[in-house]
Amino acid sequence: MDFFDLLALIGGLALFLFGMQLMGNALEKKAGGGLKAVLEKMTERPVTGFLLGLIVTCVIQSSSATTVMVVGFVNSGIMKLRQAIYIIMGSNIGTTITAWILSLTGVSGEAWYIQIFKPQSFVPILALIGVIFFAFLKSNRRKDTGLILLGFATLMTGMEAMSDAVAGLREVPQFANILTLFTNPILGVLAGAVLTAIIQSSSASVGILQALSSTGAISFGAAVPIIMGQNIGTCATALLSCMGANKNAKRTAFVHLYFNVLGTLVLLALFSLAKAFLGLGFLDSLMIDGFWIAVVHTAFNVLCTVLWIPFIGFLEKLACITVRDTEEKEHYEILDERLLATPAIAVDRCRAVAGTMASLSADSIKDAFLLLDTFDEKRYEQILAYEEKVDRYEDRLGSYLVKVSAQELTDRDSLEAAILLHIISDFERISDHAVNILQSAEEIRDKKLQFSGEAKAELSVMIRAVDRIVGLARDAFLHADLEAASMVEPLEQVVDSLKDTIKSKHIERLQKGGCTIELGFVLTDLLTNLERISDHCSNIAGCILEMAHKDLAIHQYLRSVKGGKREQFNRLFAKFQEEYHL
Repeated sequence: MDFFDLLALIGGLALFLFGMQLMGNALEKKAGGGLKAVLEKMTERPVTGFLLGLIVTCVIQSSSATTVMVVGFVNSGIMKLRQAIYIIMGSNIGTTITAWILSLTGVSGEAWYIQIFKPQSFVPILALIGVIFFAFLKSNRRKDTGLILLGFATLMTGMEAMSDAVAGLREVPQFANILTLFTNPILGVLAGAVLTAIIQSSSASVGILQALSSTGAISFGAAVPIIMGQNIGTCATALLSCMGANKNAKRTAFVHLYFNVLGTLVLLALFSLAKAFLGLGFLDSLMIDGFWIAVVHTAFNVLCTVLWIPFIGFLEKLACITVRDTEEKEHYEILDERLLATPAIAVDRCRAVAGTMASLSADSIKDAFLLLDTFDEKRYEQILAYEEKVDRYEDRLGSYLVKVSAQELTDRDSLEAAILLHIISDFERISDHAVNILQSAEEIRDKKLQFSGEAKAELSVMIRAVDRIVGLARDAFLHADLEAASMVEPLEQVVDSLKDTIKSKHIERLQKGGCTIELGFVLTDLLTNLERISDHCSNIAGCILEMAHKDLAIHQYLRSVKGGKREQFNRLFAKFQEEYHL
């Protein structure tokens, strides 16, 4: 093996790792919505969690990525620690599919039905189809399919390049001597763990081992400990990802570590005892291709899973002992940056947090209305606390949504992230208006102001209408209730009409001496805040309705319904006019 072979090896490794990353990301993006749907239906049954971990890992081709996702899910409250253990077990077996795919490079034979399974036969065709899908088709889903095919073709090309580059090593005695060192189980485990921890992928490190096996210099006895070590090395990614997470997320990462480390120790001990007392002469046989690497890799992970299935509770307890209970963070901390790897789940979490924010804003408005009737210091402090918390929610959500939007999103997720950014701004402004109403209530108390009976009755009607519209906007958002959303805009027009009517009646009373200028200022402030609250509710409802039509033309929609072009709008407008008349 000369200098140019070394360059070829480096280039092949680069293509291999890039292809695996490209294919995994494209697969993950394409499956994002499906993963969310599966997670929503998941139960605590062991078989369900196990199969979920296995299938997801087969789809995205990385147990490390699956485990990091699971850490994020546990940190965000999507799943419990016990559910995560089942998924980790499934992911350990699911990751072995990559080795079986890569073993196709060792297919040999002259018959046409054998030739067709050789990568040099089907990879160029897949690459061509991938280029056509990615470069010439407009659909994002088809472009993602193209990237999957291109990633797979790049991965297989890199694998072939690595195998060709190391082929000359079979003639180098020093290389064979180095590999014999790994027949020492401890050195083999360490080598596999270090390599996998460095490149952050057990699938990639197994692929490299398969390429080296093509030299015919690796024995079964050397390969088995290395593969065991690779399963330990893959835990490094999850351990790094749990830094800064809550206690259950850290426990999930440690469960993954204990599962692989303790499983390796038990199976390595059995392997060493069997080798010492039974001989197992086949261990000195040389592996001639990657097929047997795939066999050993799968066998180890299956045995490890079978070993630990009866001891799920022990693994959970061990992780709880390692990471003890501490004080939990606030609810909005469920926005975990690990979820950015699965944007569909991240958007779903944003919607959940925005729902809490919506409820806080609606509660603050309701409390502010009560304060106008009877001033209460506790309610006063509660409204201020709500507003401060809503501000924190908006800051955290806004920053997180910007990060989510920078990921590779489906059209649907991209639209939802944009709509959420609009909606959380409106809910934050609603809570601000609650504080403004609170200040008006405080002014009425401090100055001992008293509205006339007529003014009180008129204001009460408008408050009831605004309370109704806030409830409709909140319910429309929380439950994706299109019927509630469609009722907001007609009611908003009624609120606008009420504002104008009440102002006109106030001027009449002012001219007749039935009201004062000072009360007029307070009343105007209240009417302005009530009207603006309804405007923000209109924006929220418009976003929800346009989301249903996959279009963000909110202002165009509002103009159309305000113009009376919809029969439903006219009917609802007339109904609300009758219900909230002065």
